[in-house]
Amino acid sequence: MGTIIENHAVVLFQGDSLTDGGRNREQPDELGRGYALMAAAQFSAKYPGSGVRFFNRGKGGDKVADLQRRWREDCLELRPTWVSILIGINDTWRRYTENNPTSADAYESGYRELLEQAQGGMGAKLVLIEPFLFPNYPDHDRWREDLNPKIDIVRRLAREYGAALVPADGLFAQACAKAEAAYWSYDGVHLHPAGHALLANAWLRAIEA
Repeated sequence: MGTIIENHAVVLFQGDSLTDGGRNREQPDELGRGYALMAAAQFSAKYPGSGVRFFNRGKGGDKVADLQRRWREDCLELRPTWVSILIGINDTWRRYTENNPTSADAYESGYRELLEQAQGGMGAKLVLIEPFLFPNYPDHDRWREDLNPKIDIVRRLAREYGAALVPADGLFAQACAKAEAAYWSYDGVHLHPAGHALLANAWLRAIEA
């Protein structure tokens, strides 16, 4: 089994704090300490002659509208061959903590605009990662009414745009049968290293032919 990522490709990780991983923004090539770093490191170790370059432009706190606002500078101007996106949990979270909701329609239209510019505008290939939520806190049960439609949107967009899909919500639901949610995530959203490693491995499986 090999990779569908071409030699000398440029791979861009985009999203919120889950992708950000505490990266040093003063270092353009720095990948943070999360799944983006782990996936890039494992890929590079497995395919040392590929010449693939990885960039991370995830930014903590971002919603899909925030990605839209910085998409030219933090995506299009980098001319990536592949764009990997994980966005959506803040679009749900802010509804319940700040009374600042993002409707399913607004989420889809914003996400679609990102994909149109990346794929239609410059021919980038896509990896879409489902937003996800762990059952660490009782309040999270009611968040599902907002998040589940957004997960469905990501799945539908992946089919429509021929993207590789990382089924992260199902992945972590399955993981919680092996270890409690707090093992993978400390607050139901942000990941411990084991959670990042699980997500990185799923990302790598998604881009293998």
